[in-house]
Amino acid sequence: MEYKILNNGVRMPLLGFGVFQIPDAEECEQAVFEALQAGYRMIDTASVYGNEEAVGKVIVRSGLPREEVFVTTKAWISEMGYEQTLSAFERSLVRLGLDYIDLYLIHMPFGDCYGAWRAMEDLYNSGRVRAIGVCNFEPDRLLDLCHNVRIVPAVNQIEMHPFTQQTEAMKIMSSLHIQPEAWAPFAEGKNGLFTDKRLVGIGQKYGKTATQVVLRWHLQRGVVSIPKSVRKERIIENFAVFDFSLSQEDMELIARMDTGASTILDLHDPKEVERLYGIS
Repeated sequence: MEYKILNNGVRMPLLGFGVFQIPDAEECEQAVFEALQAGYRMIDTASVYGNEEAVGKVIVRSGLPREEVFVTTKAWISEMGYEQTLSAFERSLVRLGLDYIDLYLIHMPFGDCYGAWRAMEDLYNSGRVRAIGVCNFEPDRLLDLCHNVRIVPAVNQIEMHPFTQQTEAMKIMSSLHIQPEAWAPFAEGKNGLFTDKRLVGIGQKYGKTATQVVLRWHLQRGVVSIPKSVRKERIIENFAVFDFSLSQEDMELIARMDTGASTILDLHDPKEVERLYGIS
């Protein structure tokens, strides 16, 4: 496993396991169990996913020392605001069955994010959270937040994959010493990513799949990624990315796949914002 050191000195695995869209408790528990068995040491969940309890059960039952498993969860739009976020954190902690959370994130840049951030700063200062950050904050929102808080986010988790490479956002995050993290590192399979001839061709050189090439690309860019699967063979395959390196030519070829736009989630689309506010 490779790690990144966050801006507060906390060590975060470069590769984690995501549990988005695994609401069934039994299926989620099995997937997290397989991930821990394969060697993953970071699990990414959220209050809105409805599976924090399942994640926590497996972590506790795994027998692994608590400090070896990096746990991320998130506060949803309906949980924004100082008091609301403090309450949301307590509920997440109870569902997870843990004494502390490694990384607590604001899930969306909507609602009273500033009140929520003050709560997260207090949770961090109390030692109940080891690092705090945000999700889906575009450069303008991220800069504004950083100008109005005591503690700069340690992480910004955003849509990032070969079709949406977030080049400018990466520069801003680097200047602010904020770690980029990719959700949907495979673009949810859109645009034929799994069978893309460029990615498949690169993979053939190393005896790797297109998805392994994409994960290696993320790692070499210094981006934390959280692939998700419920299939044991895929979970194992996605972890087998530390035994090869992409060439500069490979990296440049993938760079040319960038569309410069969002592929999955357009937060400037009013209909999308309305949809997100409708999720509870």
